[in-house]
Amino acid sequence: MKLNEEEIRKITFEAIQELGSEATPERIKEAVRKKIGETGGGEYNFKKGDVSSGRVILTSFGLNKPGIVAGVTKALGEANCDIQDLTQKLMGDFFTMIMIIDISASQKDLKQIQEEISKIADELKIKIYLQHEDVFRYMHRI
Repeated sequence: MKLNEEEIRKITFEAIQELGSEATPERIKEAVRKKIGETGGGEYNFKKGDVSSGRVILTSFGLNKPGIVAGVTKALGEANCDIQDLTQKLMGDFFTMIMIIDISASQKDLKQIQEEISKIADELKIKIYLQHEDVFRYMHRI
């Protein structure tokens, strides 16, 4: 039995739910592969971005200072990531920013991009979280 994209998406959401806070892209892929094998769907070899879209959500916050947007967007540009949407807000001395980013054209995987962004966050002394869109949607759908 060959599974269609919608069935694979459903299995992916179930895997995210089961994994909870342990849901990383690699663990999700592993769980989906296992479930596909159990349902008789055959072996499925994931390519970059196959679990769903290549979109990730970046959220950041901290004390405002010059260069935050420049530092983050420079790192994303160097990784060949496409910023599809960006919103930022200053609330007194505090800075917040949310981005929707497509990483499917990047030569780096999500983990590598997260590591690069973590370095930027440390340099700027702010918090930055980068999550796959599916994980973000599941965690924030309540």
